[in-house]
Amino acid sequence: MINGSCLCGKVMYQISGEVGDIIHCHCQSCRKAHGSAFSSVAMVSDNDFHLSSETPLSEYESSPGKYRCFCSHCGTQIYAKRENTEHIILRLGSLDDDPDATEKQHIWVSQKASWYDIKGDLAEFKEFQ
Repeated sequence: MINGSCLCGKVMYQISGEVGDIIHCHCQSCRKAHGSAFSSVAMVSDNDFHLSSETPLSEYESSPGKYRCFCSHCGTQIYAKRENTEHIILRLGSLDDDPDATEKQHIWVSQKASWYDIKGDLAEFKEFQ
């Protein structure tokens, strides 16, 4: 089991399966939602993600058919969900345990913060790949 939680601890979750490859998203909506240069995310099967607390998540439709789910008390983003998919987009900053996943790429570098320089040898894509 991999555990995760929000900043205030009112939302807790467990992942019973694998966490997909790590992707660093530099799109403007991720930057604004997280207040940072990028958001590190990974796919997790809907069947493997389990909320273990009774505090419900709030959601915001940030683009058509994409919902960002977060703690209504502290604002920590836990995951995003696109309509008609069988996985969530887990916000890795909410993890409490090592996901045992591999960094794969940077996406939406066309919208990257001007003050941040990407370092390293990960693949970079102007948009979603």
